[in-house]
Amino acid sequence: MASYKLPLKSLSLGVQEFNYHLDADFFNDIEPTDVHASSVDAVVKVDRKSDEIFQLDMVLKGEITIPCDRCLDDMQLPVDTSYHLSVKIGDEYDDSRDEVLTIPGHWRELDLAPLLRDTVLLTIPIKHVHPEGECNAAMIERLSQHATAIDDDEAMRSGSESEDTFNLGDDPRWDALRKLKDNN
Repeated sequence: MASYKLPLKSLSLGVQEFNYHLDADFFNDIEPTDVHASSVDAVVKVDRKSDEIFQLDMVLKGEITIPCDRCLDDMQLPVDTSYHLSVKIGDEYDDSRDEVLTIPGHWRELDLAPLLRDTVLLTIPIKHVHPEGECNAAMIERLSQHATAIDDDEAMRSGSESEDTFNLGDDPRWDALRKLKDNN
């Protein structure tokens, strides 16, 4: 596996560029993720301002393959993101601020792998699905059948119970909730 360690102490003053290619193994080495395939290129520009301050500009472009939340088939998700980080030499490690990282003075290098990995993973939307009509039709049909079976089972268990069985009373708050439910 490629080394993602940035040799901070041996960098000369000024800007230097490092290029990395991030594949699926990169994302699953630290801990398993939903990334099944990846072709993301990362360009990291490091501007050493002094012995204690480094400016990192990371640009990541490419594509990752993740499962669709709706049909579970693989889907491609484009990656086009950037991240700016100031690295400062200090007494102890501190990553409490989003764009400033303080590392201990005895560190000779900075591992970029977690930074690159997290930057890409944060581009994945909470809900990731194929565009409408592109999901696996057979899987959607099977899921629909299971959903219908579950609804039927719940209806049988509840019998003929209705909302009135629970004696919600004449509290006007319940009436407002019933109206909201009926509108949906």
